[in-house]
Amino acid sequence: MTTIMESLSIKTENKFRTLVSKRAYKKGEVICAIPSEDIREKPNRYTVQIAHDKHTHVGKLAALNHSCDPNVFLDTQHMEMVAAREIEKGDELFFFYPSTEWEMDAPFICLCGSANCINVVAGARFLPLSTLERHYLNSHIRDYMVELVKNTKNNLIKIK
Repeated sequence: MTTIMESLSIKTENKFRTLVSKRAYKKGEVICAIPSEDIREKPNRYTVQIAHDKHTHVGKLAALNHSCDPNVFLDTQHMEMVAAREIEKGDELFFFYPSTEWEMDAPFICLCGSANCINVVAGARFLPLSTLERHYLNSHIRDYMVELVKNTKNNLIKIK
């Protein structure tokens, strides 16, 4: 597998960093590994959630920005970044943050401009299931969703 910076470059403009592809990728092609040497219990702006209470510091992949219409996804089971669609050399790479994050450490307003924009990126916990089902979701996010639905059902039963 190629290292992160063999296949990607970081572009900085007005203190804003983006991750750019150095080559073209076909849909489904693995772009690089997700770093997993620095696992933490709590999230920060430079981590990706990889399990219920596990977050990995992603190093240079922290320049990977959010989009509600992403061209890559992070597969936390295999610890790989994968092309979600065709990517051309020079394309900026984006992933859907709620696909890995249940609750964001630093929520923000989304300015991606997608027709399906979620407007506020705070984590999967704060999105309707109908929005989440349109995206690749990692297993820990799906587990949280099932747990949330079960808890809601149990709470409704208690109310009756």
